[in-house]
Amino acid sequence: MPFKALLRRQRLFVLPFIYTLENMFDIEKYRGVLVDFVVLYGMKLIVAIFILAIGTWVIRRLNRFLNNMMVRKNVDPSLRPFLGSIIGVLLWVSLIVVVISQIGVEMTSFIAILGSAGLAIGLALQGSLSNFAGGVLILTIKPFRVGDFIDAQGQSGTVHIINIFNTVLKTGDNKTIYLPNGPLASSVVVNYSVENTRRVELLFTISVNNDIGKVRQLIQQLINDDSRVLPEPEPAIVVTNFAEHAITISTRVWCNRTDYWPLFWDMTEKAKAAFETNNIALPVPRREMLSNITNAKI
Repeated sequence: MPFKALLRRQRLFVLPFIYTLENMFDIEKYRGVLVDFVVLYGMKLIVAIFILAIGTWVIRRLNRFLNNMMVRKNVDPSLRPFLGSIIGVLLWVSLIVVVISQIGVEMTSFIAILGSAGLAIGLALQGSLSNFAGGVLILTIKPFRVGDFIDAQGQSGTVHIINIFNTVLKTGDNKTIYLPNGPLASSVVVNYSVENTRRVELLFTISVNNDIGKVRQLIQQLINDDSRVLPEPEPAIVVTNFAEHAITISTRVWCNRTDYWPLFWDMTEKAKAAFETNNIALPVPRREMLSNITNAKI
């Protein structure tokens, strides 16, 4: 095939393709569309960028201000990062919503989707969120601190760690107990470490045949000989129960919090020795058996 004929045939195939490309990439056509877009959204985009820049600066300043305020208010160090994160997330979400709405995007559907997602996440994490809220309350109100001995949820121990989701207790026999903060924040908590002094109550049960005055003198001597007993409030030795064969004498003395158990144990041991030395009898259970025997012929 001659070269000119081949070239003529190639033109027949190439020319329609070139014409199609020219129509697809009509520069004037798309230039007009671009100009319309810039005129319509350009100013909104510039304002949105400006709002984003100013909002970012404001959020950083607010986070720094809130952190300094929590330090001045002596907010628990373990609570500061969580509060800062929550406030930061809320501020950033609000900023993004404002920026997107400024561009011209319809926010009704976006907010509805965001609310639905938040509801679904909240239902899925209901227990965890309850514990989180309880942890925030405990760290804010501070019904107890690390090192306090508490009684809560049927458990007793020394507070070892206060986490945002649970509180860790250490028992006297070195057991570790994890209490979820949700129920803990809404239940009764007995804190034995708040006050500097505590009252020790000892109950002595003796026989009714003993001289109560003599027993009171022995107990009073034990109180006078122990320097851990505080003079105020004044110690009390009273009869709290009178039964058929026993009398219960309650001894109530005050001491420093750290002396509670040593004083309790020492007073109990010394009272037993003093009662034995002075022949103070302890109650002995008595039973009376009555029998009615009749003579019968077999």
